[in-house]
Amino acid sequence: MTACVPLPGLHQDRPAPDAVIACADNLSFMASLPTASMALIVTSPPYNIGKAYERRSSLDDYLDHQSLVIAECIRLLRPGGSLCWQVGNHVEDGAIVPLDTLLYPIFRRHGLTLRNRIVWHFEHGLHCSRRLSGRYETISWYTSGEDYTFNLDPIRVPQKYPQKKHFKGPNLGQPSGHPLGKNPGDVWILPNVKSNHVEKTVHPCQFPVELVERLVLALTVAGEAVFDPYMGVGSSLIAAVRHGRFGYGCDIVPDYVAIARARLAALRDGTLRTRPMDRPVWDPALPNGGHR
Repeated sequence: MTACVPLPGLHQDRPAPDAVIACADNLSFMASLPTASMALIVTSPPYNIGKAYERRSSLDDYLDHQSLVIAECIRLLRPGGSLCWQVGNHVEDGAIVPLDTLLYPIFRRHGLTLRNRIVWHFEHGLHCSRRLSGRYETISWYTSGEDYTFNLDPIRVPQKYPQKKHFKGPNLGQPSGHPLGKNPGDVWILPNVKSNHVEKTVHPCQFPVELVERLVLALTVAGEAVFDPYMGVGSSLIAAVRHGRFGYGCDIVPDYVAIARARLAALRDGTLRTRPMDRPVWDPALPNGGHR
């Protein structure tokens, strides 16, 4: 792992860590961080549907609180930085409310630009009886300014037809695809973290590390800072530290914070098991079809 540089003014009294974790309310934790210090903020906030780690409130109250958190996140975002907000649907009386559409005006009021609305498709989840079962969530990728980082090569995926060649013109007979692979596009098919997933912990809605790895590699460079204001069990920080970035995260659930610390320790000593970023979703030649 590439060495990381701590943020200016922080942790100067001890050797630079690769991650800083707090069991704290995110607004309180963010207040201690310098303005324009984060290259990437990536998170998945609660969806206000009554999960064990959240307190359900009215949708208006939920959006008001999200506005406060988003405003503080944008204070932390450096010019040219990226913010990735991953959400699903709020469900009330059988009706779904796509949260990314409700949050979009908040980000726009702060001057951020939506670059992609990434659809994350997965195969497993709760089965619905009166509507189609939900099998996707969305990641809204916003940038601060026009001069933003986007590294495509580290996240390219295999060509569908790797032997395809130009059939006419000056490149007749030459490979027509990029030698490093193709752009993964804005629909990502990745397993979610369910009971048979190698990364599963007690968290009921855990980020797969490989999902955040794509964002870290594409939207930052080594040594930059990545922050997750709803850290959970630390998947975002693992993705950041693994690739030489400096991770910040907080959560209000002590058990989740303890698990995040343990997972980062396992990453450092080489014992952490995660699903590889380049593994196919299903490959009969792999144990368990590659799901682990």
